[in-house]
Amino acid sequence: MSVKIRLARFGAKKKPFYRIVVANNEAPRDGRFLESVGTYDPLQASAPVTLKHDRIRSWIKKGAIPTATVKSLLKKGGFFSESPSA
Repeated sequence: MSVKIRLARFGAKKKPFYRIVVANNEAPRDGRFLESVGTYDPLQASAPVTLKHDRIRSWIKKGAIPTATVKSLLKKGGFFSESPSA
């Protein structure tokens, strides 16, 4: 079972809102997921990204792989710039 950190689309038609989720590689985009670890709202002026840094770090240590889009959002949210804590 391969695990990915990816986006799941929510919201109304033409008003997207995304959750950053940890899901099985074979699960559908908006289907079942293991855990929600953040949100992304592209319609806000500053496109805020909220992250649960400790849970994301935990899933990456377990072998979860972020998609390219999520990786860029993690950089935007400051995930890679902070120092690792024990």
